[in-house]
Amino acid sequence: MHDLPMHDLLNHRSLIDDGRDSRPMTDGSLLELDGVSKRFGQVLVADRLSFAVSEGAAIGIVGPNGAGKTSLFGMIAGDLAVDSGDIRIDGSSVVKLDSAKRCRLGVARTFQVPHPFVGLTVFENVLVAAQQGGGLRRTAAIAQTLAAIEETGLGKHVNTAAGRLGLLSRKRLEVARALATGPRLLLLDEVAGGLTDPEVAELVAIVRAVNSRGVAVVWIEHVVRALLSTVDRLVCLAVGQLIADGEPREVLARQQVKELFLGTESTVADVDRSTGVPSHQSVSHP
Repeated sequence: MHDLPMHDLLNHRSLIDDGRDSRPMTDGSLLELDGVSKRFGQVLVADRLSFAVSEGAAIGIVGPNGAGKTSLFGMIAGDLAVDSGDIRIDGSSVVKLDSAKRCRLGVARTFQVPHPFVGLTVFENVLVAAQQGGGLRRTAAIAQTLAAIEETGLGKHVNTAAGRLGLLSRKRLEVARALATGPRLLLLDEVAGGLTDPEVAELVAIVRAVNSRGVAVVWIEHVVRALLSTVDRLVCLAVGQLIADGEPREVLARQQVKELFLGTESTVADVDRSTGVPSHQSVSHP
């Protein structure tokens, strides 16, 4: 399809506005969940969940396997229909909108296991997201594509087939494809899973840089130290219910959270002592 180098288009972000749907900004919450419930047969994955995400927020979500975390993302992004309750973006209900329409409103998500178009290059994979997800055309789509590739550190792989990438680069590509849609809300689903400690640190730096430019980030992650380096609010889910919501270290210190997620003998200090990601103050942006 294309064989393009990284070039001066990266310096022309104004081109990205061409052809995009307008996205209103509000002073209220960007995302609101109001009494959202979802059931698969006898399994309840969301039990009257209610919480809000403000513009530019950085929120982590933790919980045991089967807590309903990924299903929550599916309902927010439009991949799963809610059984009851409401989901609002900028104060307007989106429960009747499909995932494509929600993407145009600024909601983008990644998946636990990356599934890129393995026969296409990194550039082509991200370009598809800019065009089909972001609704951009021609030069604007190319500019957005190159900006997302640059932001995720994939410049040297721009013409590499996605099927030849290692795990870290595939994770970066997953994030790049989401960023190419031009999100206001980025939903990250265990993007640090399977990575080494230095690789986790690289990914944390990317996520923090994205958040620093005003993109709200909600990150599901079992690598807790990555969340502690990135978010200022932590939500804990269990059996479809919100059991804790607040400052990350305070949430992790709660006995119920430790029993459900970290284990009864774990402490926040145990997380800090695990090798890998530096403290929030010491992780630098790329």
